[in-house]
Amino acid sequence: MSITTQSLPVLVAGGGIGGLAAALALTRQGFHVKVLEQAPEIGEIGAGIQLGPNAFHAFDALGVGEKARSRAVYTDYMVMHDAIDEYQVGKIPTGEAFIKRFGNPYAVIHRMDVHTSLYEGAQETGKVEVVTSTRVERIEQDEHSVTVYDQHGNAHQGTALIGSDGVKSVVRAQFVNDPARITGHVVYRAVVDKKDFPVDLQWNAASIWVGPNCHLVHYPLRGGEQYNVVVTFHSRKQEEWGVTDGSKEEVQSYFQGICPKARQLIDLPKSWRRWATADREPIGQWSFGRVTLLGDAAHPTTQYMAQGACMAIEDAVTLGEALRVNNNDFVKAFDLYQRARVARTARIVLSGREMGRLYHAKGVERLVRNDLWRGRTPERFYDAVEWLYGWNVSNCLSAASN
Repeated sequence: MSITTQSLPVLVAGGGIGGLAAALALTRQGFHVKVLEQAPEIGEIGAGIQLGPNAFHAFDALGVGEKARSRAVYTDYMVMHDAIDEYQVGKIPTGEAFIKRFGNPYAVIHRMDVHTSLYEGAQETGKVEVVTSTRVERIEQDEHSVTVYDQHGNAHQGTALIGSDGVKSVVRAQFVNDPARITGHVVYRAVVDKKDFPVDLQWNAASIWVGPNCHLVHYPLRGGEQYNVVVTFHSRKQEEWGVTDGSKEEVQSYFQGICPKARQLIDLPKSWRRWATADREPIGQWSFGRVTLLGDAAHPTTQYMAQGACMAIEDAVTLGEALRVNNNDFVKAFDLYQRARVARTARIVLSGREMGRLYHAKGVERLVRNDLWRGRTPERFYDAVEWLYGWNVSNCLSAASN
């Protein structure tokens, strides 16, 4: 073959948040990148997401910190209320003391604005080619390169492959082929204009109302001109992992016994998107020769820790650092990257499951939950989340030395 492996691009399967973050990290190590996206155009579905300080550390490392900051809404606090009696379970201020502690703010943002920030950054490098309507079907590799075959039978050759192809990853299916764990929890998401959003809930906060077998979330987006509304409930029927249009009638049939202040949230949206959620059991091996997994392909999680996108962006930065310290040797770098990320991301997956139980507690468990954080100071809350928000580029590889 006349092409040398040095001149081959790195292949990235998936043009979502994780894939574009990976592409940016790779360009910063001097690589050209070819992103294979199965959708007919590049973009993001979804609504709002939350960004901890760890996400902003990662954005800065990828050179898109200012883009992301300009599109985010900075909250004053995170707050949890009991959805039955309005009791305030816990409140974490995210103002100056929080920023001083963690070096970056807490914010909320539309998924599309995160994606746009990463996509603009990738385009500005001049080193990222995005190919749409291209679904990965099969992967072959040898000692020096990886070849991806798409649904049209086209072969895409690269020096390595990053599988960032989401919760239903084809790359993971070829190398791991493990089953998804369907939770039975259904998430409805929508965005509501400020003029239609209740004045008594227009808080500059990431707010959650926790109830029996359900919870409701709301926070401002896009300069406060819109509000994100997310409601979750335990489905009565057998669910299959996926996204569909939601039905107003279905969502209104749940949430019995919820206080009127919280319940009004479910009557607001004109249309909903419905997610039947799942995760997978954490695995210890994501890297297979010149192929590795990233983001939801590596560690799909439920939404309860509000860290899915943050973890994908952290993955990308850590992968870039692993390449840097291994002089761009992919096999060595993939091993280091995996060791640096497995325990942290598994903790997110497992903590998400526990948070889901905590949020949806009923009976005496609900009383225990409401007592958990009574009288806790902001400093004690900050200590409790240090493991999560204290991540940054300088310590991202430290877990691999354990």
